[in-house]
Amino acid sequence: MKLEPGDAAPDFTLPAADGTTVSLDTHRGQRVILYFYPAAMTPGCTKQACDFRDSLDSLTAAGITVLGVSKDTPAKLAKFTEHDALTFPLLSDPGLEVHKAYGAYGEKTMYGKTTVGVLRSTFVIDPDGKIEKALYNVKATGHVARLRRELGLD
Repeated sequence: MKLEPGDAAPDFTLPAADGTTVSLDTHRGQRVILYFYPAAMTPGCTKQACDFRDSLDSLTAAGITVLGVSKDTPAKLAKFTEHDALTFPLLSDPGLEVHKAYGAYGEKTMYGKTTVGVLRSTFVIDPDGKIEKALYNVKATGHVARLRRELGLD
């Protein structure tokens, strides 16, 4: 099931790369960019994470929190964070429950073949916990710039 603007954002609590846990409900009153990516330390996911890192100051200044989610373990996420100097929380969802709640896991076509896996997806959640934007099957390159334009930050 895919989420639409106006839907309630499914709540979650997940372990972060730094050993803490992060819950969506602690971010009520703020806009949140929640993005799902297939795997830490792969070329596309690294490009996307570094784009978010490089835009983080202006996103934070606009009152937006960024959270990244993958099925990787917290230990792998910690390596990813350290290796690429990422400055926002990366969250671990190895059982894919949160991925599925957001519709970010399912059938996709890669190189002409249909497979099942993580759908690179981004959600903008408004201060009331509602989906403001639901973007599925986004491209890693140029995605943050597109998102910034759509949010009126450029």
